Amino acid sequence: MVKIRLRRVGAKKQASYRIVVADSRAPRDGRFVESIGFYNPRTDPETVRYREDRALYWLSVGAQPTDAVARLLEKQGTLARFARLKAGEPLEALLAEAEAAAQARPAPGLATRPVGAAVEEGEEAEGKVAEETVEEAIQAEDQGEEEPEA
Repeated sequence: MVKIRLRRVGAKKQASYRIVVADSRAPRDGRFVESIGFYNPRTDPETVRYREDRALYWLSVGAQPTDAVARLLEKQGTLARFARLKAGEPLEALLAEAEAAAQARPAPGLATRPVGAAVEEGEEAEGKVAEETVEEAIQAEDQGEEEPEA
């Protein structure tokens, strides 16, 4: 039986996962048929990206998602679209809907303020830090000259 499941990758205690299609008898991190995406629970909010067309294909040929992957697919709306695909809706319309839904979701880690404002603030902050560092270096040199050598 073919399953859609999570394959653990990453360093110790810093797990992230690849969403893969694999034989159910294969080890968790072992051989797989196809990698269709990834899941990173360590970001805030957690990151889930996968190729929906491949997920729908594998579901249509009988691949069973594990409980964890089923929750991820349900959260993204893929399982609902798969039910509509089985009911007879065209695949292209479902994929266009999935793309529109993905565009509507904000990407994790992006700032909510305009980029121009962030750049201007960053330049000002860098200038202040550079000025402070130069002043501190001058003061340290002055203090070093005042102390007599032994």
